[in-house]
Amino acid sequence: MKKKALITGVTGQDGSYLAEFLLKKGYIVHGIKRKSSTFNTTRIDHIYKDFHEAKNFFLHYGDLSDSNSLFNIINKIKPNEIYNLGAQSHVGHSFEIPEYTSEVSGIGTLRVLEAMRFLNLKNTKFYQASTSELFGAKPDKVNSFNEKSLMVPKSPYGVSKLYSYWMTKVYREAYGFFASNGILFNHESPRRGETFVTRKITMFFAKKILGSKDILYLGNLNAKRDWGHAKDYTEMQWKILQHHKPDDFVIATGKTTSVRQFVNECCKYLNLKIIWIGKGINEKGYLVKNKKKELVVQIDKTYYRPLEIDYLKGDPRKALKIFKYKNKYNLKDLVKDMIDSDISLAQKNI
Repeated sequence: MKKKALITGVTGQDGSYLAEFLLKKGYIVHGIKRKSSTFNTTRIDHIYKDFHEAKNFFLHYGDLSDSNSLFNIINKIKPNEIYNLGAQSHVGHSFEIPEYTSEVSGIGTLRVLEAMRFLNLKNTKFYQASTSELFGAKPDKVNSFNEKSLMVPKSPYGVSKLYSYWMTKVYREAYGFFASNGILFNHESPRRGETFVTRKITMFFAKKILGSKDILYLGNLNAKRDWGHAKDYTEMQWKILQHHKPDDFVIATGKTTSVRQFVNECCKYLNLKIIWIGKGINEKGYLVKNKKKELVVQIDKTYYRPLEIDYLKGDPRKALKIFKYKNKYNLKDLVKDMIDSDISLAQKNI
């Protein structure tokens, strides 16, 4: 009997990679997508077929803000595994739409767990997509965050995800659910949303080498993040649910890169020379060619968050020890993958 998996947020970056991964593992995969007047399945179009032809991948209309749709879908499928990846996941935007963010990224998790409880799905495993944004205070003496670190989120997104994190633990302890949190640090890919900083950068430089004269506007260049590849991290989501008991795990690379350094890596891959002039909000990035400077990066205060987290580095030693995994992609691989993809995309749109 094939296992059945249900993925909320299947049309997103992680959801699309996870769907691919589970299909290769022989699962029957069901995904929840929101009803929209436009097509929003770009990331999964290559694996989705018309429902008349579908044999192992199915899509259902539903929403994490709607209890009835979640209950009906879960009741119909009765999945072996549920991966709750759906969210309003843009941290900056969460300050602009805090109520919606809380409704989807926070209470949405409770709705899924309550559906499982009402349906008495004791044998269904539940994965909650937690985040490094749970952490906001300065890290401990080892300069990184692990499963026991203090959680002090600094955004509506982080707060709503902290609610989901604790609800997952409560339902695990109160009702005996196999419910686990994957505390994933930043993970990127060519499928990353175009408003996220890494994708903004790779798209910009892909267009730049094709002749664009635009300027890239960024926020805090000094913000340091622990960036991995989404393909590595979605595999870990599956491994967490295959563990012999439910638990919580930090998934990270254990290395940090600033936004400025990420820009530098992109330029290095493309054989572009960039220099930085100025300090603070007046700092600017210039491409240098034949002794001529071209302004390409400028700071816009609009992109600063009301509360900034300057530093996030994960300590994945617990997961490394238990799962004995090794990331297939490093930062250079990630940059190459994203830029190559964005160049191809930009060439098609010329």
